[in-house]
Amino acid sequence: MSDTRDITYATVLSTRDDHGVRTITLNRPESLNAMNRALIDDVARAFEDANADRATRAIVFTGAGKAFCAGDDRCEHVHPETEEDARDLVLAIQRATHAIMLGPKPVVGAINGWAVGGGFEWAINCDFPIWARSARGFFPEVSLNLFVTGAVTALLPALVGLMKAREMLTFGERYDAEELARLGVAWKVVDDADLMATAQDTARRLADLPPLSVRAMKRVLNAAAVPDLHRALALETDATVTGFLDPETTRRLSAF
Repeated sequence: MSDTRDITYATVLSTRDDHGVRTITLNRPESLNAMNRALIDDVARAFEDANADRATRAIVFTGAGKAFCAGDDRCEHVHPETEEDARDLVLAIQRATHAIMLGPKPVVGAINGWAVGGGFEWAINCDFPIWARSARGFFPEVSLNLFVTGAVTALLPALVGLMKAREMLTFGERYDAEELARLGVAWKVVDDADLMATAQDTARRLADLPPLSVRAMKRVLNAAAVPDLHRALALETDATVTGFLDPETTRRLSAF
């Protein structure tokens, strides 16, 4: 892909403005942008395409409607029959993380409404996550007999410290945007009405900077601050595959 302005995927919108800012929007508002397999694959493709687009210099990542992303779509959850099926799904999730975090283009999050589970992970994967004042986030995975992905087992302790990360990942407490800013998980908190304008302004500031140095800064900061990123992704994959294969997980997801 090169120099493509707008792309529509099945569940994701991707548009680029004249400043070189590409906005990637989760587009399943009727289900609060919950993660089904189509959405997971589309997010990975949208970011990979954006990273390959020569005219895209910065990316805004947001969700259509009332939520950023409400986590796994329990209405479409199918219990995997084999370890191969489970691993294929988890690797698809981690492919999206690779494209967001390890791709060269800086990513500004515009986090609106709920960011739950995998949606919270995607918010943390952003380089500059801006949260709407009414937004909320939490990790329900442990209560669902599941495990987190998105390298958050390495990212979250680096942001908030091991003890707070242990609390956030284990107990599934719900956190508002202001607390997430105090913890260092949210970069900024703004009024809901100002969310997209602030995100777009930030992305344009990034787009105006020399791309070589911006990309180097993203790459080196991630490698230096979170040196175990790839190890975390591998360990999370194994743990999540085990969770997906347990029938208890399907029961809990259906009741969530």
